[in-house]
Amino acid sequence: MIEITQEDFSVDEIIKSLQTPSAGAVVTFVGIVRNESKGRAIEKIEIEVYREMALKQLESIRDEAIKQFGVENVAIIHRFGTLKTSERIMMIAVAAKHRSEAFQACRYVIENIKKRVPIWKKEITVEGDFWVEEMKL
Repeated sequence: MIEITQEDFSVDEIIKSLQTPSAGAVVTFVGIVRNESKGRAIEKIEIEVYREMALKQLESIRDEAIKQFGVENVAIIHRFGTLKTSERIMMIAVAAKHRSEAFQACRYVIENIKKRVPIWKKEITVEGDFWVEEMKL
């Protein structure tokens, strides 16, 4: 499952969609809008996405994680639009036979999303608006 949406998502439904009799672990990461960044109080964030390219990159990252770590499946959901503090931004869920591979694949996915996927985040604060730079691996 790969999805880019403005709507919130159900963590439970995503986990259920990955469960199989052979999966002994489902590892999840849920990114949430925090209320502070670099000492500035965040009121909300705005997320922009180049949808077609982002979907292709997310599919590539998912396929790489499955191949490299031997996991069963990976779900990636990322929201866009205006989000307030405490709202969910994204979720990564990885199903695998064993927890070690699931954790490694989850970390691989989040780090590569931050580096490779054309999704941009602007933090809206009382001091002004600030674009967040991409993660350097």
